[in-house]
Amino acid sequence: MSHSSVPATLLLADGHHFHGFAFGQIGTTAGEICFNTGMTGYQEVFTDPSYYGQVLIMNNVHVGNYGVLDEDVESDSIKIRGLIGRNLEERYSRMPAVKTLHEYLTEQNIVGIEDIDTRALVAHIRTHGAMNCIISSDGKPLEQLRSELAAVPHMGGLELASHVTTQSPYEVKAEGASKKVAVLDFGIKQNILKNMADRGLHCKVFPAKTTAAELDSFAPDGYFISNGPGDPSAMPYAIETIKALTERNKPIFGICLGHQLLALAHNIPTFKMHHGHRGLNHPVKNLVTGRSEITTQNHGFGVDPKAIAAATHIEVTHVNLNDDSIEGIRIKGKPFFSVQYHPEATPGPHDSRYLFDEFAALL
Repeated sequence: MSHSSVPATLLLADGHHFHGFAFGQIGTTAGEICFNTGMTGYQEVFTDPSYYGQVLIMNNVHVGNYGVLDEDVESDSIKIRGLIGRNLEERYSRMPAVKTLHEYLTEQNIVGIEDIDTRALVAHIRTHGAMNCIISSDGKPLEQLRSELAAVPHMGGLELASHVTTQSPYEVKAEGASKKVAVLDFGIKQNILKNMADRGLHCKVFPAKTTAAELDSFAPDGYFISNGPGDPSAMPYAIETIKALTERNKPIFGICLGHQLLALAHNIPTFKMHHGHRGLNHPVKNLVTGRSEITTQNHGFGVDPKAIAAATHIEVTHVNLNDDSIEGIRIKGKPFFSVQYHPEATPGPHDSRYLFDEFAALL
């Protein structure tokens, strides 16, 4: 049963619309619709900068039921544009929690809609693909929503990393750290930095449009290319920087958007996926060890498998067991590697954290 009596409407770009009730801020919001299959970790998901520009469906039937905790964040604010759920909960049952999901969304100006048949909606997206949508709870008529939705830019071709990157460099380091990593921030999750600090590394995080020469002023032992939102092919500035970094022959580790950018820097094109991978239970096979890992994922773009198959300088290290998409690559003869998923995995599973150990060992 909905907690709100304020009606809300969800309109998709293909004309389908759904009626539900308002949750969080009253207003109108729009972006690309996508879904996350995770059963837990909603706060980490909402604050992941890779979701910037997206309206998110959470598949779990109850979202908000363990409240909100200040430390369960991946960045300084909620990054999703809007939230869609079956039951978005105001009451919670976790003792340390400090506020309700409704309070959290309202104070951060996030428009949500609940009482939606999310199973039907997700089935629709899986069939017809990701598309733009608009949520409104402020009484706008459907015709007005249609015209507002038509003006929303498509995710393909959008450069969004510069909207979520740090404004000035900052450092995260372990006590007595001996190895230094220059981090290119395209929307980094804080737990990635924590995982590197836990391995005795000294990270300096730089804004997205930092040049290779500025990164080198830190005298790093290696480079990290972060996750982030938007279309990697719309980031020529980043591709140029990474091409320059590859000439240094120092270790490079990329995650998610960083994986796509490393591929682009080696002349492998990227493409927009039908509906992407987002959740906590994506099975990935490590082709080097033969072991499978359960992984956390959040991406709507991928690297071109045909181009990689034809490339003699790239080895595929990881594949997705659901759809055979490429989940990890290594540049032959170079200390450069990347994965499409999130090895820091907050919340779990922690099957893939060995990748941080491998990076630390390379340094």
